Amino acid sequence: MKNIWKEREKALENQFIYEQEKEKIGKMRTAERERQIRELCRNRCPKCGEEIEAVTFRGVPLDRCPGCGGVWLGPNDLKILAMKDHRSWFEKWFKAENESSESAA
Repeated sequence: MKNIWKEREKALENQFIYEQEKEKIGKMRTAERERQIRELCRNRCPKCGEEIEAVTFRGVPLDRCPGCGGVWLGPNDLKILAMKDHRSWFEKWFKAENESSESAA
């Protein structure tokens, strides 16, 4: 009778270790998949997959896709472009954005 309890205890312990290892392997697979995606997609257009090229437009650096013509700006690049051309919709858009954020505060 004593051996049965020890065998059961050992089986439960093995099952616990198996579940822990299975969870660790799942996390490792997810992390590796994310790493591969980031590596393979770096400097690639999210729309068509072409390699993105760096260009300068009115003194502002931006990324452009030669395949589909998509353009990506950095965090402050849109504001810099807006300051260079005061007659455009950029200025109106940023004024409206600033006014709405100030009135909300």
